Amino acid sequence: MSNPVMAADNIIAREKVATTCCYCGVGCGVDAEVEQVANEPSKVVAVAGSQSHPANLGRLCVKGSSLHETQSSPDRLLQPMLYGNPVDWDTALDTSADKFRQIIAEHGPDAVAFYLSGQLLTEDYYVANKLMKGFIGTSNIDTNSRLCMASAVVAHKRAFGSDAVPACYEDLEQTDLLFIVGSNAAYAHPVLFQRIAKAREERPEMQVVVIDPRRTATCDIADIHLPLRPGSDAFFFNGLLAYLARNNKLDQSFIDAHTNGFDTALAQASEQCPDTADVAKACDIPEADVESAYKLFAQQEKVITFFSQGINQSSSGVDKGNAIINCHLATGKIGKPGSAPFSITGQPNAMGGREVGGLANQLAAHMGFDKPEDIERVKTFWDAPNMAQSNGLKAVDMFRAIEEGKIKAVWIMATNPAVTLPEAGRVRRALEQCDWVMVSDCIGNTDTAKLAHAVLPATTWSEKHGTVTNSERCISLQKGFLPAPGEARHDWQIICQFAAKLGFGKDFDYTHQADIFREHAALSALDNDHARAFNISAMQDITNNDYENLKPIRWPVTATAGEGTDRLFSDGRFYTPDQRANFVAIDARLPVHAASLDQVVLNTGRVRDQWHTMSRTGTASKLLAHVDEPYIDIHPKDIEQFHLIPGDLAVLANGSAKYFGRVQATESQRRGEVFVPMHWNNKYAVSSCADDLVNPEVDPLSGQPEFKHTPVRLKPFRQAWNGFLLSTEDIQPKAEYWAKITLDQGYKFRLADGTKPDDWLAWVSGQFPDVSDWVRVQDSNDQFFRAAGFIDGVLKVVFSAATDKTSAREMRWLDSQLNTKIDANTRFAILAGVPGAGVEDVGNIICSCFQVGENTIKKAIAGGCTDAESLGEKLKCGTNCGSCIPELKALFK
Repeated sequence: MSNPVMAADNIIAREKVATTCCYCGVGCGVDAEVEQVANEPSKVVAVAGSQSHPANLGRLCVKGSSLHETQSSPDRLLQPMLYGNPVDWDTALDTSADKFRQIIAEHGPDAVAFYLSGQLLTEDYYVANKLMKGFIGTSNIDTNSRLCMASAVVAHKRAFGSDAVPACYEDLEQTDLLFIVGSNAAYAHPVLFQRIAKAREERPEMQVVVIDPRRTATCDIADIHLPLRPGSDAFFFNGLLAYLARNNKLDQSFIDAHTNGFDTALAQASEQCPDTADVAKACDIPEADVESAYKLFAQQEKVITFFSQGINQSSSGVDKGNAIINCHLATGKIGKPGSAPFSITGQPNAMGGREVGGLANQLAAHMGFDKPEDIERVKTFWDAPNMAQSNGLKAVDMFRAIEEGKIKAVWIMATNPAVTLPEAGRVRRALEQCDWVMVSDCIGNTDTAKLAHAVLPATTWSEKHGTVTNSERCISLQKGFLPAPGEARHDWQIICQFAAKLGFGKDFDYTHQADIFREHAALSALDNDHARAFNISAMQDITNNDYENLKPIRWPVTATAGEGTDRLFSDGRFYTPDQRANFVAIDARLPVHAASLDQVVLNTGRVRDQWHTMSRTGTASKLLAHVDEPYIDIHPKDIEQFHLIPGDLAVLANGSAKYFGRVQATESQRRGEVFVPMHWNNKYAVSSCADDLVNPEVDPLSGQPEFKHTPVRLKPFRQAWNGFLLSTEDIQPKAEYWAKITLDQGYKFRLADGTKPDDWLAWVSGQFPDVSDWVRVQDSNDQFFRAAGFIDGVLKVVFSAATDKTSAREMRWLDSQLNTKIDANTRFAILAGVPGAGVEDVGNIICSCFQVGENTIKKAIAGGCTDAESLGEKLKCGTNCGSCIPELKALFK
């Protein structure tokens, strides 16, 4: 922290605190500016990217730049709740511990479970894993990282002998050829994408190949885009391995000296994909493009294959990861600057959770249940009385066991499985019938929290204090610098207090996060002479002061690597018994379910400005300005085939599950396939939870679900009317379809219904009984209606409905009038929906950072701006996080 700067009048103190972002796996450093006012709580007033952090070097995406704007939520949970009523901590924990104790006594330890999150800190993860596997005696503890990185974990272990990511972020800038596979990095990892884009500008000889069924914003920097058939990636990389062998582009000396199993892997790849024509057919892409991409990989010495959820979220995700790794091992393109297979995590501490054994088939410190000596080592270190002896249930199986009544109590921490797991509706029904559901979270009304018997208030970013590990193995301190509001407690404290209620208090008597970290580091050192990749033995005696001032550092951190380790395997040694890497013979296969002629294939993923289920980011109007409603990306030819209209609603269905979304026509989408965002849920829309549709097919080795490929039915939504509602109050409108959008002064709801109400005013006024002052306009044919409601002259409600597609027109100007005092003339303008003279509508927001709209940008282009850089000079758009640059460029096209 810097020294406070005291203001003369209000005695305001400001200080900057170095911390870490709480969103994606990039792990950006953040400088938070904290303001303290006499007799008022401290608050974060601004954030900036930390110039000294190796992950982001001063950059932040729009989500990170808005951290201070999402700190205060109207839905913040401030005290423990039991059966929907506030209670004290002892009552909540005593009741929950009694439930766990009774269930364990009657049904055994496997009748209880924990479900964790990559949003937890490493110290939280560590004590939860220790309690379940060492003291309660079950391995039924899994994490939402199962949905994100589990396939890459198994691929790493099969090839390298350990879950070890070889590369660092500098390699992305130093490489000569970057394969981006199954990742829309421009949206999912925008800071890394901007680092890559800048490196490519500075080194024009650097080439980029994007392999993705969709043409996403990431393709903005691509030399080649390969829109392959969904799920066919392993065919592509099997074909690459065979191509390298046919063209004498192997590193035979590396293969001979440092690997096993090459001949078998090559034979399998060559049999399945003997030439590029077979690959092109399997992947449904032009053979010439396959040949071009293969030649680039073969010719360049420095190649990075950057892969993410398009590879992992698959029923054969492990094999796809190993097919990629095989190509790097065959050419020796690993362990060198600018060369590696590089899996990118989705969450800030997905890797930290893996370090401490947060997954059901892991033990702490990269140990596992497949080696009896590992089990004994951890048991002895913990002095564990009830050490688990085998793998527990992975996420999908865990919630299936809850549905079947085999698991009777579950504690869910910092995640929302009622929205994020496949067949999410089935998960909700399972939790509804579970004997005991605990949730600890900072938000009290998530879809999951609403189903819990006990809801416990946890700290969140700016209050949480501990370490996280990002995608490049970099451990950083996420520093707590604000007091916990209300009765919120840190997750590790809640877990330790719960452990004490179960009778294990002396083994969880930590007084500081550093106590846990030291134990974690000491376990990593135990019997670890190059036996396991994760080793931070040099930090096992870290002082509290050094912990509080921890600088970012990449593991391993050992006596011989005290400053950390940038990249692994540079000495050709791996973590297998003979220290040689393993090739894995891959039998490439397509997804489990094929679409029938009347179906389309559903793909799910992120949008640029939202995070997971929007419990934090959905509260910031700025973050909903770019994409504010559930949608469906569809190829124009499919729109014709299914009789849809762009801008209207359509319905996707799988069994009884439905998803409502706004139709978006785009040729970036392959025919017969659709894309929908994963974020919306029952808090922000009705029937727009994408994972309600997703089939529960999983990779047999990793347990990771196939989120990228579900056959679904598609049809138009036959609406009798559509419209919007502006309100200062958060309500659930009485309409068959609604989507909620946070505004600065309230909320906007998009609406549609299959039945028109008999009386429009009665419909809207029935939802706002406190409003009595209404003005309205209605056409004689009852096809258009608009009303505005006031309390003491302040605009509280605007409702607009129409039976056609265009009359219920929205303008951002109208949003800004909500909750303001309105004069008589402006009342007429509100009814007309048109601002007065001289007020221009900025249009759809393109740049979220500076709230620059499409109409403003087009006007600047007409006025002489010739490229994205000149737009940035004039309007500032694209000059902060850079995420909107691909869209700015598209406007010129």
